Amino acid sequence: MDRQTPRSAAALYGTAASSAVIGALLWLRSRNSSADSLFLYGTSDSETHSPSAWRVWSSAVTEERLGMYLLGAALVLALAARLVATWRE
Repeated sequence: MDRQTPRSAAALYGTAASSAVIGALLWLRSRNSSADSLFLYGTSDSETHSPSAWRVWSSAVTEERLGMYLLGAALVLALAARLVATWRE
């Protein structure tokens, strides 16, 4: 008999996926030397802006490190979700 995943596990999976996406985007943003090519939509100098002009986190933690922390948290949350799903079966 195929049982559904518990709601708590589904919530943990959703949180893990969100954390992984945000972490990967932050990590890619910090690793990309020409970030303007990814995030700029305008063609003239007056329409363009630098995505690094705003800080996501404090200056003590770089965006690359924050992205790696979020990816690590996503792995831990996914593992916890899997444990919850198997524990409830």
